[in-house]
Amino acid sequence: MINLADLEAAIRTALPVSHLEIEDQSSGCGESYAIVLVSEAFDGKNTLSRHRFVNDLLKSQIAQMHAFSQKTFTPKQYEDYLAKQR
Repeated sequence: MINLADLEAAIRTALPVSHLEIEDQSSGCGESYAIVLVSEAFDGKNTLSRHRFVNDLLKSQIAQMHAFSQKTFTPKQYEDYLAKQR
């Protein structure tokens, strides 16, 4: 089982985070997480590169999960994403 705080710490330690949402989608049992991650470290990287980077970063945590999904944005992309949600 993966602890939400440990998952957050692993992400925040590895890269600069301007926004992070972590949702336990497994009713608290820690087997399924969805994240929204915004970082300037993603500038110039396509979606596949970002996801591979995050998957590699969280390899040991993801191995203990049933499911993991992610949305990754640069700060500018996230601003645009939020504007479209309104």
